[in-house]
Amino acid sequence: MSEPIYAIGDVHGQLGMLEHTLDLIEKDGGPQARIVFLGDYVDRGAHSKGVVTLLLEGLNRGRNWICLLGNHDRMFSMFMEEYPRHDEQFLVGYHWFDKRIGGIETMSSYGVGVAENDRLYQIHAAAQQRVPYQHVEFLRALRPYHQQGDYLFVHAGIRPGILLEEQTVDDLIWIRGDFLNDKRAHPWIVVHGHTPVDGDVAHYGNRINVDTGAGNGRKLSAVVLENGKSWILDDRGRTELNPSATLV
Repeated sequence: MSEPIYAIGDVHGQLGMLEHTLDLIEKDGGPQARIVFLGDYVDRGAHSKGVVTLLLEGLNRGRNWICLLGNHDRMFSMFMEEYPRHDEQFLVGYHWFDKRIGGIETMSSYGVGVAENDRLYQIHAAAQQRVPYQHVEFLRALRPYHQQGDYLFVHAGIRPGILLEEQTVDDLIWIRGDFLNDKRAHPWIVVHGHTPVDGDVAHYGNRINVDTGAGNGRKLSAVVLENGKSWILDDRGRTELNPSATLV
């Protein structure tokens, strides 16, 4: 990999953080830097609509951007279907408008209020009026993964030991324990988000976790990958990122 590739973790409606991170990347790699966005553009933060608008505008201007699918993006997309659906991967008792998930904030960013006693069809009808068609199409077109050189970019992770073409989208955007606890080498270093880490981006030898909790009001992070090396990119510039775990 001769040219650097950048990856940005879960944005979750944090428009200001995203704009700042993109400024850092442009200073480091120029306006045509290749950026992989690891999904979860919506929910929890106040500006989901603004985040989707920014990404769409960048893609329409020909920016070298790759936008991956996150589980929260699929929740939004499923709700915007002709007959709204809730993701089957939810734990019992959860749904997109649970206060812990973030659908309320996403709808609010589009000017759709969600009150406790509102019926689902009422919210859905209002959303179909307020959410631009281009935003729905953007969500539906998101890729489940991107593979480049020695790296596999994906929202949540992979099912260890399964060929890439046999991975399910559910695992790629939802998996946690079986992937996070596996210390064996994968065919690639997996660059992912989905499960927030405390503090900075973490490199575990077989994977790099770029989700540092922007959705919970912490920070949005980016990494640089170039010539087999990796760095955290922040206001200090590049800080080398070395594996903190030994593979088995």
